[in-house]
Amino acid sequence: MHDPRASQKDAYDLILEAIDSHIYKPGDRLVESELAERFGVSRTPIREALQRLETQSLLTRDGRSLIVASLDHSQLSELYVVRGELEGLAARLAARHATPEEIKVLRDMMEADQKLVGDPKALSRANRRFHKQIHLASHNRFLVQQLDLVHRSMALLATTSIAAEGRGDETLQEHEAIVSAIEAGDGDAAYKALRDHISEAFVTRLKLDAQAVEAAE
Repeated sequence: MHDPRASQKDAYDLILEAIDSHIYKPGDRLVESELAERFGVSRTPIREALQRLETQSLLTRDGRSLIVASLDHSQLSELYVVRGELEGLAARLAARHATPEEIKVLRDMMEADQKLVGDPKALSRANRRFHKQIHLASHNRFLVQQLDLVHRSMALLATTSIAAEGRGDETLQEHEAIVSAIEAGDGDAAYKALRDHISEAFVTRLKLDAQAVEAAE
């Protein structure tokens, strides 16, 4: 028997993934019938998924239409402040609790990511996997839940900071510092390395946004 709860989860995940991969960008309108046709899901779970995404502030109202939300400068700053603190805490806890196997996974990820430097989209996806692995290595389920919420909001950013010139190589160098600190069991260094990593990403994003505004003038 078909489980409607599974359809709701599937619809939610499908729409969220489409936003995260920038198939739907900030300002794009989401229409029930079009989403149902695209994903091969009935309109009821699509409707429920849209309501859930609106509750999470990933979608907003434009008249009667639902559109993908966007972040203004203040919201972006607030998001990066929270992300930096929570990610730093995850790294600190990972330095304390990560198993040798989890550290090996991080090392293997970094080695594989070297081949993706010329592909910003692929490296961005790999970067999310890398961060998620650190979250899991913290062995704190409540922190992981909060970071999942933060990273959902990151999906509202129309571009990835990794696309900036030179940022791919810098990202991997920063990842090395983070993993080295975790591997050494140095919680303070791991916290600082990850906080610095998020700060550099934020600086890059602000520069990209400024360039976009200048180009539009």
